Amino acid sequence: MQVDQAGCHRAKRLRLPSNIIFIFQPAHSPQLNPIERVWLHLKQGLRFALPKNMNELQLFVTIRLSEMSKSVIASLVGWLSILDALSVASIL
Repeated sequence: MQVDQAGCHRAKRLRLPSNIIFIFQPAHSPQLNPIERVWLHLKQGLRFALPKNMNELQLFVTIRLSEMSKSVIASLVGWLSILDALSVASIL
């Protein structure tokens, strides 16, 4: 899991399951967080939608999310640097 440099992510008392590995991104660099690319993709599909109320907006977002297949998400977040870090981390 890629996380920022927040103190709570580095807390000594934080306990992670054995199948979770933190990859810390540089401080003050939200553009390196893969979830930002997912949000951008989601918003691009909604930019011309004109919902009349919150229920309609929720419906638009739900439809857009259902269109995001595993392969689409992988193409957005599967940066080589992240995949390299995970391959090294998994053998430790």
